[in-house]
Amino acid sequence: MNSSVDFHSFSDRDILSSDLADAIAILLSEGISRKGWASLAVSGGSTPVQLFKSLSVIEIAWHKVDICLVDERWVASTDTDSNENLVRTNLLQNNAAAAKFSGMKNSAATASEGEAACEEQLQKIHRPFDVLILGMGGDGHTASLFPGAAKLAQATDMNSGRICMGIAPVTAPHERMTLSLPEILASKQIFLHITGQDKKDVLEQALGTGAMEEMPIRYILQQSQKEDFHIYWAE
Repeated sequence: MNSSVDFHSFSDRDILSSDLADAIAILLSEGISRKGWASLAVSGGSTPVQLFKSLSVIEIAWHKVDICLVDERWVASTDTDSNENLVRTNLLQNNAAAAKFSGMKNSAATASEGEAACEEQLQKIHRPFDVLILGMGGDGHTASLFPGAAKLAQATDMNSGRICMGIAPVTAPHERMTLSLPEILASKQIFLHITGQDKKDVLEQALGTGAMEEMPIRYILQQSQKEDFHIYWAE
């Protein structure tokens, strides 16, 4: 693996989830000790389910933690495709049920129409985030920064002043809401959580030469600092 990234390799996905949960809990506790609060932004998909379950049972001052989403499909919060549903079912349980959660989905008909209301909601959360967890798709997308999306350039503009943006992927179902690139990169610690040899191969490709918009994970890989960006991978 490229020596320019902080890469943590695990032979077992459950061990990865446990170790990553411990690392996140320590950072959140440090934030609480330093400021009286901490904030965590999480991604959806199947990969973080065990991580969420591991985090939920750790004993920290969860009532002082804000949790929000990195991105969301523009579906009802009760839908099986909803990241909010995933988080409520797996993370906001046990000890972590005491955390304050803010979703992205609102009553607007489309994500683009819901941007202003979503930004207003996100402004109520303590930011920048102490910890932000990303995933990565087989096409090199991360958050809902998809290659070929019409508004990818706006969502990745470091001078946009935007917190979030509606995105319509050309390679995946559902319109999405995503945190903007500047909002993601402002996070104090960023973790990329991926599993499987196929995702490791995609990561190796993304670490090579090529345009950032072709594999949007490159926006993170090329603009993060090694000391605040960590990759956790398990076979």
